[in-house]
Amino acid sequence: MALRIAFMGTPEFAAQALAALATTGHDIVCVYTQPPRPAGRGKALRKSAVHELALSLGLEVRTPKTLRDADEQAAYATLDLDVAIVAAYGLILPAEILNAPRYGCLNLHGSLLPRWRGAAPIQRAIMAGDSITGVQIMQMEEGLDTGPVLLSGTVAIEADETAGSLHDKLAQTGAELLPRALTALENGTLRATPQSDEGITYAKKIDKAEARIDWLRPAEELDRLIRGLSPFPGAWFELPVDKKLIRVKVLMCSPEAGEGTPGTVLDDDLLIACGTGALRLTRLQRAGKSIQDVGEFLRGQSVSRGTRLT
Repeated sequence: MALRIAFMGTPEFAAQALAALATTGHDIVCVYTQPPRPAGRGKALRKSAVHELALSLGLEVRTPKTLRDADEQAAYATLDLDVAIVAAYGLILPAEILNAPRYGCLNLHGSLLPRWRGAAPIQRAIMAGDSITGVQIMQMEEGLDTGPVLLSGTVAIEADETAGSLHDKLAQTGAELLPRALTALENGTLRATPQSDEGITYAKKIDKAEARIDWLRPAEELDRLIRGLSPFPGAWFELPVDKKLIRVKVLMCSPEAGEGTPGTVLDDDLLIACGTGALRLTRLQRAGKSIQDVGEFLRGQSVSRGTRLT
């Protein structure tokens, strides 16, 4: 018998999960996602990736600003759900929402819990230098990502991994786990394993101040920062051009040997001295411009040896 499901998610990570869910034959009775947000230079309202996909699939979409409202909770209860699937939704689910479905709410989370509970597990795993991460489906509780784990899939973090490339791997792994979880739920074979009390870390939301590159830090550390913030929001520095400072994002780099005053350009191909070692900048983006490889960037904006970046 098909399960009655509500799906709750917002970005592309969640959209891939919804796409997989739509192939299972279960009844997706409603999709919840964040309301359209102003985007682009014209600030026109833009629907989320999940919203767009749900509409293309002919699914009902709801975009409440909060789920704490009694009317919203009553409308949710009338859906008569077997289970809710949650993936990067962006709203806190109160007890009334968590407990309404017969089997509760299952969350698709982009880390190997209890490591990296919270908002930015993909970015934090790269920035911390982790060599492995994964996706887990857990039974949701009122605590922040504290529920027991139901299914897991692991993913290696490569030496040149960016948040963008790791996101895609984890989204694919999560999309593969969901149908398995629902089959096990139907068969009564889905088993919950409590999370360990050891190794708990929190992936706090990325703060804008973190994105500015501090050249006093070691090259290896900055490499992880840059990859962890690529492609969004992008780690950045300021380049002096004609007595002005131009903001430049770095999307890819590689640590190399080199020494000098931190922030100093050491050669003609953007090798930058750091607190320890040096960093070769290989993909960049000037404010308002497209992403460029270093050669193309330097053809449009020469940066001489000895220039100090800030």
